[in-house]
Amino acid sequence: MTTFVVPIYNAERYLSACLDSLLAQTVKELQIILVDDGSTDGSLAIAKSYTDRDPRVELYTQPHAGQSAARNEGMRHAKGEYIAFVDADDSLAPDWCETHLKAIEGVDYVQSENPRNRYTYTVVWGRLYRREAIQNLHFEEGTVYEDVLWSVDLWLSGATCRMIDYKGYRYTANPHSTTSQRHPEAEKHVFAELKKRLPNASCRGKMIILYTIIRLKLHFIRQ
Repeated sequence: MTTFVVPIYNAERYLSACLDSLLAQTVKELQIILVDDGSTDGSLAIAKSYTDRDPRVELYTQPHAGQSAARNEGMRHAKGEYIAFVDADDSLAPDWCETHLKAIEGVDYVQSENPRNRYTYTVVWGRLYRREAIQNLHFEEGTVYEDVLWSVDLWLSGATCRMIDYKGYRYTANPHSTTSQRHPEAEKHVFAELKKRLPNASCRGKMIILYTIIRLKLHFIRQ
């Protein structure tokens, strides 16, 4: 079974499209975990309507604590062998889950041997994870760019990946999202945390951290 974890905060404009895309997956053995993070718009009502429509949809609520806290809460309820994180303002192509499961099982795809390709992105959406590989990881709460540290910690744990040429994750450029604007203090924090991990990292780990720092600096400069 595959578990989708969807953190929700004031996403009423996009939420139905997101959830419709999950219910339309060609793979039907799903657990869809919605975590409402104290929304003040109509998101919670929309989420509740989907729990009435399909028993695979589970809804949990919490006072507003941020996306990291919502993802952590979703992880606590996850039962699938595989887990994917989907932002509430994004959606998936119908074959997204099926395509990634085939990749994990070695059907039709080959593993990339280019290390640079593996560390290009430090976001958690758009990927399918084995639950056993991430069950001990925790999203740092109360900060921004939590994806970066979580992803780097995953690589430092010795995780391996399979790269595929597929673009079925439909990312929405939401002007109201947290990362649509710069957060100088959060930027300082993420760089400080990455540097803390350097001394005890292996040679491979140091390469991952340094490459991530360079990419982040370039990203923030372009913002």
